[in-house]
Amino acid sequence: MGLMLRYALQTLRARKGGFAGAFLALFCAAALVTACGILLETGLRGTVATERYAGAPVIVGGDQNVHQVTARRKGDRTKRKEKAKPLGERVLLPAGTAARLAALPGVRAALPEITFPAYAVTPGGRIVPGVDGKPSYGHAWTSAPLTPFVLTEGAAPAGADEVVVDRELARRAGLRPGAELTVQSTDAPRTYRVTGVAAPSGGDLRQQSSLFFSDAEAERLSGRTGLVAAVGVLPEPGVPVPELAARVGKALDGTGAQVVTGGDRGPVEFLDAAKARIKLVSMGGAIGGTSLLVAVLVVVGTFALSIQQRHRELALLRAVAATPRQVRRLIGREALIVGLLAGVLGSLAGLPVAHWLHGRFVAFRAIPETLGVTVGVFPFFGAVGAALLGAWAAARISARRAARIRPAEALAEAAVEQRTAAWGRVGAGAAFLAGGAVLLVVLSSLRSEPAATPVTFLSVVVLAVAVSLLGPLIVRGAVALLGIPLRASRVGGHLATANARAHTKRLSAAVTPLALLIGMACTVFFVPTTTGAAATAQARAGSTADWVVGSAGPGVPSQAADRLRRVPGVSAVTEVVRTTVRVGLAKYPAQGVSADGLTRTWDPGVTAGGLDGFDPQSVALSELAADDLGKKPGDRLKLTLGDGAEAELTVAAVYERGLGFGDLTMSHELVRGHVDNPLASSVLVKTAGEGRPGRAELQQALGGLPGVAVLDRDQVEDLRAEVQQSNAEVNYVAMGLIIAFTAIAVVNTLAMSVSDRAREFALLQLVGTTRRQVMGMLRIEAALVVLVAAALGTAIAFAVLTAFSIGMTGSASPSVDGRMYAGVLCFASLLAFLATLVPGRLALAGRPADVIGSRR
Repeated sequence: MGLMLRYALQTLRARKGGFAGAFLALFCAAALVTACGILLETGLRGTVATERYAGAPVIVGGDQNVHQVTARRKGDRTKRKEKAKPLGERVLLPAGTAARLAALPGVRAALPEITFPAYAVTPGGRIVPGVDGKPSYGHAWTSAPLTPFVLTEGAAPAGADEVVVDRELARRAGLRPGAELTVQSTDAPRTYRVTGVAAPSGGDLRQQSSLFFSDAEAERLSGRTGLVAAVGVLPEPGVPVPELAARVGKALDGTGAQVVTGGDRGPVEFLDAAKARIKLVSMGGAIGGTSLLVAVLVVVGTFALSIQQRHRELALLRAVAATPRQVRRLIGREALIVGLLAGVLGSLAGLPVAHWLHGRFVAFRAIPETLGVTVGVFPFFGAVGAALLGAWAAARISARRAARIRPAEALAEAAVEQRTAAWGRVGAGAAFLAGGAVLLVVLSSLRSEPAATPVTFLSVVVLAVAVSLLGPLIVRGAVALLGIPLRASRVGGHLATANARAHTKRLSAAVTPLALLIGMACTVFFVPTTTGAAATAQARAGSTADWVVGSAGPGVPSQAADRLRRVPGVSAVTEVVRTTVRVGLAKYPAQGVSADGLTRTWDPGVTAGGLDGFDPQSVALSELAADDLGKKPGDRLKLTLGDGAEAELTVAAVYERGLGFGDLTMSHELVRGHVDNPLASSVLVKTAGEGRPGRAELQQALGGLPGVAVLDRDQVEDLRAEVQQSNAEVNYVAMGLIIAFTAIAVVNTLAMSVSDRAREFALLQLVGTTRRQVMGMLRIEAALVVLVAAALGTAIAFAVLTAFSIGMTGSASPSVDGRMYAGVLCFASLLAFLATLVPGRLALAGRPADVIGSRR
């Protein structure tokens, strides 16, 4: 073992350039695995810092999960298993909870928290967003000590027309005590008198802006009489926090309330923290798993090329009596050394990558800034282990042929590439091709994006593995097909054709990563466009309204709909509010719509039942939801609304346009009472008659409502496209790292392939070929690689996207942006030509005779 290790170290020192490519591939793989592991660990163990509740050591909130208990009998014992999933809206507590807790021993105060959207409005009618474009909330002044907020100017609000604003908002809006301020909250905008300015004792909040009202006014604006968002418990001096939390928990035992302290207070304040954690776990797992599969494929190809370049050296070892086992052990030791070094350095490089990814996700509002990066040792160990395992497996697979050849054939095989097909490789390629076909069938049956996404990218990798294994056969066929037109370029074409025919394995090693790059990039870019185009088409077809009213603030108040209904010529007005619901543990996007005149503004493509008589006891389901739940019109459906309230509704209709309108549709009257923001996300307006009003008349009717505007269909579709693009950017960043890694592998493989051909180029020059003709040959070879890789990568992406489109939209027509596709091909071509021509020019720099002499 020691002798083999010494030989391995000597080989690495002597052939640094040959192992540089493998090192780079493993280094990038380890960095990606580390970054994804850190994201995964952040999702599992990350702490969400609190802002609003920083001054209250004990917080009581509602149980934000829906629970499902299953019992399974095993022998004489019954095993119970409980699962929980987060709800989309805030679960409220009875207002009496605060008084109940205030009576406990050791409690100095129990402060109820009321929170609701509340935005300042400038004198010009512009809604002022929260700090850095984040939310702005209203509270009761009683709850100010929870942060704590203290007055820096003026006095606390006492009357229903008084408000206190936080210091940061006052600075941006130019507010001082005594100023008049219009506030857009959950009701019609109202003007208040600013009585004071408050600031947190620990510095201005960074995640939200705050406005404080009198207790009665805050309760009215929240619209949830007798309910509070949370209760903050302050201890008497000297009472330990754990002891106080235990008393509070005992007092609330059986009520379903959750008692939290320390780092667990953040998720009670930021409800999106639970969703962010789940998103990080799913993204970290998906990116990490995909990058690991891509890494193994890339590293196998890199090692195969490296070992192919060392055939003469390995052949000499076999000729001097080295056994196949010794050759395998030698290559295995080399791989482990390279893998260990690349794994350690790559895992360290993964730390800044993880922080960069986290920063991007925060910038895109995919996760809250308060969910900080959590770094443990397991991602680093996992990355080093993955690099070692990948290197060892790649070396074993790649060295299998070199280790098993007979000594008598060794030197001959080192000079000439074997022309016969390796049936084991062909069989493995056929197996992976069949596996890819099975995955495509499965993908075409998946109708939810969370289920389809991992299968989508797994299909790309499996089909790329099939291309890698069948590469020599594919390249041989491509060369036969393109051989005639290639010869038209005279010397360069003849040389390129001869080289391609003689070295199909070398050419296929260059084609595989480029095909993977094109296939992966097209899949990443066109999965969102496929679902987005289908959703847009369904929404366009289903919206029969003439106008849509939207808001630049928290939403459209109900007064807007009331005013529009009184406008002559308006035949129907439909308010739409968005939410999510749970049926069991399954989550569905849902909406609440005004029932009056619904069929005149909205056509979801009803396929069963009808919308006539739609009321608060009715629900309409998309075909996907109806199939999942096994429901039809007339059936009863039990569901959990966004705030945890349970409802049992009658299925009135089943519709086909679920992507455009969500999977469940309920009454606006029912939904608005169970969401954090009861304002409508949009209002649909239908006009009729000869004197039907236009945009100007409708906008005039909405005068005085800040941020509310009448939009036509084109404007609505532009806004929807912006939202879809914003959501897609998260996926682009996440999967873009894999594309970048694959691009590095493309350059790496092509550069290795060309750099090792210096002796070949020297021989060509010695027999009369000019440097210009050799460079022409390389250009044609690069063009051949690009053509074959583009055909294969496009075929992989088209097959996967078609299967995805069938499952998600019911149509075998993926949406492909022509300019983006052309950009992918141009990028791939640029990489291929640069990675071929630059090393080629460097390889031609020396005198041919010197090159031949130095490589004997």
